[in-house]
Amino acid sequence: MKYKVLLTGKNNAAIDEFFTKMYNSFECQTTSKRYEDMISHMHAFNPDAFVYCLQDEPVDDITKIISMKSRDAVQLPLIIIGDAADCDKFTKAAVKVADLILQRPLTAAVIEQRINVFLKQKKRMHEPIAEELKKADLAFNETFPPKTDVPDVTDMPDIRDIANIPGMTSGKKHILVIDDDARMLKVIKLHLHEKYDVATAISGKIALKFLETKHTDLILLDYAMPDENGLVVLEKLRANPSTKNIPVIFLTGITDRKKIQEALVMKPQGYLLKPINRKRLLAAIQNTLEA
Repeated sequence: MKYKVLLTGKNNAAIDEFFTKMYNSFECQTTSKRYEDMISHMHAFNPDAFVYCLQDEPVDDITKIISMKSRDAVQLPLIIIGDAADCDKFTKAAVKVADLILQRPLTAAVIEQRINVFLKQKKRMHEPIAEELKKADLAFNETFPPKTDVPDVTDMPDIRDIANIPGMTSGKKHILVIDDDARMLKVIKLHLHEKYDVATAISGKIALKFLETKHTDLILLDYAMPDENGLVVLEKLRANPSTKNIPVIFLTGITDRKKIQEALVMKPQGYLLKPINRKRLLAAIQNTLEA
């Protein structure tokens, strides 16, 4: 089995080794350090790991990688490769961000072997929770079978008003979506706009400000966000008498058992994994609003 690795960094020699010496273990793709490029390649290539090959990296570039990691919906493992000075510079700027640190001098064979071992261990760790989530999906589909009359809106033009706040005069139920990923906001709004009024917020702070003067019938809340994650936002919602009874459905790509349990302790009305299945999303919202 070949693992997919997405590569970036100034150390072109290290990147070349993946293509010329490690091709038996890895299917490789390079990307720039533009945030948009990294996210686009992550979605298109669907890698098993992101590998940052360090060589006198500017602080601004390291910050972009940290931002990518903190906003990563699928919790993609980050592997850094560099000499002692480069690795130390990165770890000081981003404490506990890298999942695996490979400090040179190391041969290509050793790097290949260590990444293989790391990814195999990672896969074994996720197998039990993946099986549980699969069973949960099956149970959900049996309880709420997908509707067959939901129109497909995936070919609609791109929606650009990410911070749009509707007038809420249509008579439709209102949904507030909170997610720091602008692309995810677009996708969810496309899924819901025909049946619901939808407002979107790129942070919990913006959403809470919105709710000071506006009403919503249901909140779709991303779990992994910078500054204040979904748990913190939900705690604030529950602590406020005017928002404590608003139903909340978590949306997340996190499959870590401990974090899932932390989320469920807060007793949200639902919990859906990314990538979001449109029909399952619609069924969950309908079931929650009708409860």
